[in-house]
Amino acid sequence: MDMSAGDRKGLSLFALIMIGIGSIFGSGWLFGAGAAAQVAGPAALVAWVIGAVFIGMIAMSYAEVGAAYPIPGGMARYGHLSHGPVLGFLTGWAVWIAVASLIPIESIAATQYMTSWDVDWAQGLVDPASHRLTLSGTVTALVLTVVLWLTCYWSVRLLARANTVLTLVKFAIPVLAVAALIASGFHTSNFTAHGGFAPYGWPAVLTAVTTCGVVFAFNGFQAVVNLGGAARNPGRAIPVALAGALALGLVLYLALQTAYLGAVPPGQLARAGGWQGVDLNSPFADLAKLLMLHWVVTMLQFGAFISPAGSNIANVASAAYMVTNLAETGFFPRKLAAVHPRYGTARPAMWLNLGFSVLLLLTVGRSWQALAGVVSAAMVISYLIGPIAVGVLRRTRPGLPRPFRLPAAGVLCPVTFAFAACALYWSKWPDTGKVALLTLVSVPVAVLVLRRKGAGATGRAASDRLRSQLAPAWWMILFLVWMATLSALGSPDFGGRGLIPGGLDIALVALTAPAFYFWAVRAGVRAHEAGLTGTEPATAAAPAPIVTPDDGRPMVSV
Repeated sequence: MDMSAGDRKGLSLFALIMIGIGSIFGSGWLFGAGAAAQVAGPAALVAWVIGAVFIGMIAMSYAEVGAAYPIPGGMARYGHLSHGPVLGFLTGWAVWIAVASLIPIESIAATQYMTSWDVDWAQGLVDPASHRLTLSGTVTALVLTVVLWLTCYWSVRLLARANTVLTLVKFAIPVLAVAALIASGFHTSNFTAHGGFAPYGWPAVLTAVTTCGVVFAFNGFQAVVNLGGAARNPGRAIPVALAGALALGLVLYLALQTAYLGAVPPGQLARAGGWQGVDLNSPFADLAKLLMLHWVVTMLQFGAFISPAGSNIANVASAAYMVTNLAETGFFPRKLAAVHPRYGTARPAMWLNLGFSVLLLLTVGRSWQALAGVVSAAMVISYLIGPIAVGVLRRTRPGLPRPFRLPAAGVLCPVTFAFAACALYWSKWPDTGKVALLTLVSVPVAVLVLRRKGAGATGRAASDRLRSQLAPAWWMILFLVWMATLSALGSPDFGGRGLIPGGLDIALVALTAPAFYFWAVRAGVRAHEAGLTGTEPATAAAPAPIVTPDDGRPMVSV
């Protein structure tokens, strides 16, 4: 198996950076600044920096593993590579849920921004009191989800060709919005009035990182890891594309947050009683209306469709890759990995993702803000295996070619894992409990599948085999139970009951996380010694991107 892929014809570095930027600039910029300001006030700026640093640390750990194993949709496979089938399914399940959830949330974002249209029917799409989609809004979001899915189903080649153009347009719209808002009148007093820079305390800043779309926005880095295996030189392309996309993302999100904070009229802020009272359905569009910037409103209304649609190109591709990878490992039906012989699309996987998207939209996905918090918590769980896989593979596969090596991995990996644990805690109860339970549902499913696979064995032999396969996953199971318990009993600042005082709760998370990290690494080493991780996966586990010989532009197969 050739893992170097150095001369593979596929995505260029520029195309991969564009995929990363296109994914980072989805619906997050449309709502993130308004939601973060409402929770943390001007200190929301700090939340964006914390989020970028956190995601950057996670991304670099995935860069090492992704460059060594350039597998399309590889984030669903790294747990299997490091710990064997049970943890592989558990983490792959978490990654799939996180990525597939992005498909409906982009349609919800576009629907919510329709309320800024000056037509009567658009005003009824969202309940102004709860900011939740009404029945007509839910139907509209469903239609948008299905239309986008059908477009990818039939014309993914055309959409992939247009990805670079869409990304440039998506990048230009927020830049112009920032310039227009600042030029309309920048009120520096907004950064200190009504409680100061951090009016609701620093716990609110930490909460904003995971519940207000900060982690959600930067999560676009996953597209680089999941599709980077199809790059011409993954070892160089993946880390460079990650660094470039995240750096540009941080600069623009800080600019958007600054412009939003400074552009809100002081009178409006005073009437609202502070930042918590500034509650806008379509934050930038509604603010532009207040400032009489009608051309900006029109541009933002256009951007509310371009940004989610562009991001969902990578979301649909990544989610399909997740399903095909889980099918290749045997935990999803093999039929889901089937690729259409003519169109090169994994259509059964796409059908599954569409069904999940519709179910999510009809149940918990009635507003962008509500769904973003749950999705962000699920994303954090999906991040956990990155630094652990680096630690395990450094010990078990020291001779593995690593085109990119994470510097100071012995220190950065446990610190990154501890940061991820804190971010999961900051997601607030009950979201932490919901995503922990949703992730742990995969454990009994894994047990049933493994029992079926080992149907030939009976009695003690079957029991011992199942016990050995479960052993490398116990750290994750107990970690999720521990985090959910801490979240439920912790500080009210993070949604808990207050049985564990504020400050002590964060200390418990930070101090126990390294213990779980080293337990996880040791479990992975033992899994390799026991032969549970099996053979390396082939890079052809999922359909490779199609590239036309005439112009070399990326043609992503879903």
